[in-house]
Amino acid sequence: MDFKILCSDLDGTLLTTKSDVSELTIAQIARIKNKMRIILVSARMPKAMRHLQDDLAIAYEPIICYNGAYVLDGIAEIASVEIRTQDLQDVYELANPLGILIGLYHKNEWYVSKDSERVQKEILYTKCKPVFRDTTATLADWKNRKIGAHKIMLMGTKDSSDAIFPKLQKALGTTLNLYRSNNTLIEIAPKSVSKLSAIQLLLKNNLTLKDVVAFGDNYNDIEMIRVAGCGVAVGNARQELKAIADHITLKNTEDGVARYIAQHL
Repeated sequence: MDFKILCSDLDGTLLTTKSDVSELTIAQIARIKNKMRIILVSARMPKAMRHLQDDLAIAYEPIICYNGAYVLDGIAEIASVEIRTQDLQDVYELANPLGILIGLYHKNEWYVSKDSERVQKEILYTKCKPVFRDTTATLADWKNRKIGAHKIMLMGTKDSSDAIFPKLQKALGTTLNLYRSNNTLIEIAPKSVSKLSAIQLLLKNNLTLKDVVAFGDNYNDIEMIRVAGCGVAVGNARQELKAIADHITLKNTEDGVARYIAQHL
């Protein structure tokens, strides 16, 4: 099929390293970008995606941030769905006794209470820096500003993440989407949004999801991969994603997305 839109997750999918696209990926995107739209879809904040758009020379395209909670087309906000203040407080009260570090994100703002090895990795990978401030102070500030979070990231150990995840599901599973990024990271987004719902907002000119080829690797990509006209899992993807994908390409570290593009698009 002649697809009109390519949607790709970033970390573990389009990015060959932890922070950059490869020369092969840049070349393959350059070859097809005049024939189809290239939309980056990620759990990242906007400024952690913009430099990748620049590398790929697709800065004119919209971006889907925070697993669909914040969608931008240039400076125009297409969608903005926030986690309410009370839910933020509930997450904090569950996480704090377990020593789990909380990252709070709103638009291009990122707050954490203290530095850590995990925070430094995020800085390195995303090329963004947080504001270090006590979480209670951030929650009070946001309540006063009447804003919520587009994303919460919980940074713990495997044991603490294992311990809190079922508690979060029980207490907040009806209002929040909970994703295990890996054994030590949990990403939280509003329940009403997803990468798929955000893609649907960007469909124009009688295009449908059948016109979309999508690439992913993790749990938060499952809906997108299942419903797209062609869903492609990279070789390092979760088994659950591979099971519902139409195709499986090479690992992200082997330029799986670029090589699929070269062969099929």
